Amino acid sequence: MNMNYQYTLGGEFSRSGVGLHSGIKSHVKIMSAPQNTGRYFVRIDLPNYPVIPAIVSSVISTTLSTELGTRDIRIRTVEHLLAALAGMGIDNARIEIDSPEIPLLDGSAKVWTEAIASIGLVKAKGVDEEVGKWRDETIEINNTHLQQLKAHKLPVISQPVWIYQGDSFVAALPSLETRFTYGIDFDLPAIGNQWYSWSPQTESFTDSIAPARTFGLSYQIDQLREAGLIKGGSLDNALVCSETGWLNPPLRFTNEPVRHKILDLIGDLSLLGSFPQAHYFAYKASHKLHIQLAQKILELN
Repeated sequence: MNMNYQYTLGGEFSRSGVGLHSGIKSHVKIMSAPQNTGRYFVRIDLPNYPVIPAIVSSVISTTLSTELGTRDIRIRTVEHLLAALAGMGIDNARIEIDSPEIPLLDGSAKVWTEAIASIGLVKAKGVDEEVGKWRDETIEINNTHLQQLKAHKLPVISQPVWIYQGDSFVAALPSLETRFTYGIDFDLPAIGNQWYSWSPQTESFTDSIAPARTFGLSYQIDQLREAGLIKGGSLDNALVCSETGWLNPPLRFTNEPVRHKILDLIGDLSLLGSFPQAHYFAYKASHKLHIQLAQKILELN
């Protein structure tokens, strides 16, 4: 985060939908927030409206999505919404939700980015300039973020930083520009080996990354549902691939799966607050590896 010059939303908007894993319908309202408060969630369905900051230290699970929590309060599948906010340049946002999972909507970040674009961005004000019923809360959030930023000054990537597991890896490399490159490799012919490299300096996030939808493999569906996952998944909110091809074409991009992986990576790394300038390079990675890279970056001083 730039401590002196940040952006927030120019208004507020609401969206509703079903959570991918819980199958629970939820309502989300996103509104402006003061500078240095960052992006944070408020569980308005629980007593005292508990707050969960969207920061690396809030991560409690990375099983097929990124889940944040504090004490016994949780919020799941945050990556698409956070990618939309970060990709659209929103440094500070209050996200109110009445369930434990962000709605999947169409499986991408497209609906979120369209909503953000409809109300625009404004420069974020300081907490003392804000007048409203959340002033005490935003001061508390402000202090949480300032403490983290003080403890972990956003580093410069001057040497390679990486995490790997088997042949999967994710890295941050020194670079003259911020860039995200991702590779995936599946046995299914419709997906196969795909690579994509995206730079915000040359391509629009809203056009190149946000529309890419989440995807799944048909032979894994029954197993995942038996494990209590993807209860809200359907052909309306996720691409599904079988040995014979896609069950719900057409794709928005010929390489939509790998573009979606970049979307996930951006959402997970947004928990850093801002992206250190680097070339982020991943292959067959996961939310777990994404978060481990973010944690390792924070260890740099």
